[in-house]
Amino acid sequence: MRRDGWDVYIKAKRRLNKMNNEEQREFTTSDAIVQELVRAGVSVAFGIVSIHNIPIYDAIQREGSIQLVCARGESGAVNMADGYARATGKLGVVITSTGTGAGNAAGSLVETWSAGVPLLHLTGEVASPYLGTGRGYIHECKDQLAMMEACCKRAYLLRRPDQTVPLIRQAIREAFATPAGPVTVEIPIDYQMGIIPRTEIAEPVEHTLQQVTPLPEVVIEKIAKAKRPVIWAGGGVITSGASAEVTRLAELIGAAVITSQSGRGAIAEDHPLCVGNFSTAPDVTALLKSSDLLISIGVRFKANETSFWKVEVPKEHIGIDADWQAFNRNYAMTHGLVGDAKQIIGQVANQITKDESLTKQQYRDEVKTLREVVRGQIRSVLGPYEAFLDGMQKTLPRNAIVVRDVTVQASLWGNKLLETYEPRTAIHAAGGGIGQGLPLAIGVQMGQMDKVVVLMAGDGGFMVNLGELATVIQENLPLVIVLFDDAGYGVLRNVQDAAYGRRVAVDLVSPDFALLGRSVGLESVRVGSGEEFARQFEQAVVSRKPSLIVVDMQAVGPLPRSNSNPKGLRDAYSPKKFQ
Repeated sequence: MRRDGWDVYIKAKRRLNKMNNEEQREFTTSDAIVQELVRAGVSVAFGIVSIHNIPIYDAIQREGSIQLVCARGESGAVNMADGYARATGKLGVVITSTGTGAGNAAGSLVETWSAGVPLLHLTGEVASPYLGTGRGYIHECKDQLAMMEACCKRAYLLRRPDQTVPLIRQAIREAFATPAGPVTVEIPIDYQMGIIPRTEIAEPVEHTLQQVTPLPEVVIEKIAKAKRPVIWAGGGVITSGASAEVTRLAELIGAAVITSQSGRGAIAEDHPLCVGNFSTAPDVTALLKSSDLLISIGVRFKANETSFWKVEVPKEHIGIDADWQAFNRNYAMTHGLVGDAKQIIGQVANQITKDESLTKQQYRDEVKTLREVVRGQIRSVLGPYEAFLDGMQKTLPRNAIVVRDVTVQASLWGNKLLETYEPRTAIHAAGGGIGQGLPLAIGVQMGQMDKVVVLMAGDGGFMVNLGELATVIQENLPLVIVLFDDAGYGVLRNVQDAAYGRRVAVDLVSPDFALLGRSVGLESVRVGSGEEFARQFEQAVVSRKPSLIVVDMQAVGPLPRSNSNPKGLRDAYSPKKFQ
């Protein structure tokens, strides 16, 4: 009788059950994995149990210190671990099955990679004797490692169980290393219960007191002498914890501060020098043209945030980034500073004297006026939806976290006018994929249980991970979901209207979302006006119960068509662009 990998697992499981009552139990590969998670400070893991990861789940349960959150799909599980990591700055951990399960995780891993989030993806594999044989082993994938490598920063296959500890340790290290991102480790099922040596692996102690390299004098001089400086703050500011340093530098040199979507919270958005996430607004691009110095900090200069790189920046451009690959990637720089933004900006600020000249005061006043102008321009076209913005802003505490799925309301005003005051409190789908908002918000709330977490979503995207509503209830999360229901893919409708003058495949049948929410245990209501929404939203935030507020957009009324989608997005996908 052939002894395949599953036989190995069953026999190992029986042996483990016999040893469970013994005082000294043998050490398995799964024990080693859990040991390294605990060592890394992991207290929450997300995923779906499977025959190809049961030993890992069992080891986590036996160890007892890591909370397991059961998602309803692998895609959502990855998003949850992603949201948890973004909200806390800690490692996100997700556990999936092999083959189809790993494939389901792939799209969400692309989002994690786009957002630069440190995440460890543990997935099973078929029994080691059957790897690459194509014999039809259950859950077999033709080349799972290549699939994972394509959507992650790095992917590993455990080839020797006795090397589990150094491999997991290296994977976690790589997830955090610049540029941060998801790392997959595949563990064949027969290895997961294998007995391995309990080897103590020591690493050299890292020296915390490192010699600080002096910054070039020419850089300090140019920053100090700039008359119209602009700081463009990206996600690297959030990652490095440099918000206080960026704010201090802006105040010292009187710089206007533009933020990317990922950089929101780098400076409080009610600060008079904060222009905010308006990099493509005409008045802001005019400011950039008239600037004599740009200081970019941890910015990717993505296509949608630069009108496909048509936004002009000053010739004098000082770039600061921990990733050397970021330099001159999208915009030329006259000076590049490689390293941790917090340390570098702190050094710069320590060598700068506050400029309180009349010229600088006039520029500060200009920036203050500009920030009001660009906000007023969007407010002027919101119509009845201005009341929704004001209702949310009035009720939310300053440390509330807002998660935005891809929807018209989030794109038009949620990611610009709904103010962010602290780092890690504005979270969005960085890769632009719809439907990831709900599981992202679940992960965020799991990581920040004492904070108010709000999700802005549209009905089209919401249906993608609808089953995760059950996870909200199972974990008893006080998440507030604001669902804008226009029975369709609103963003795509507007792109088609503007670019083609006709629509296809964008009109959808919406279920009764309020009834659906109540069926799983959410406090659910449907509203048809801004005034009614404001009342219900305040009640939901105060109640600290899982809540769903469905906005009937047909009752409220549509936005003016010309203003319901960012112009840059419409232009980018016009047929003329590709002719």
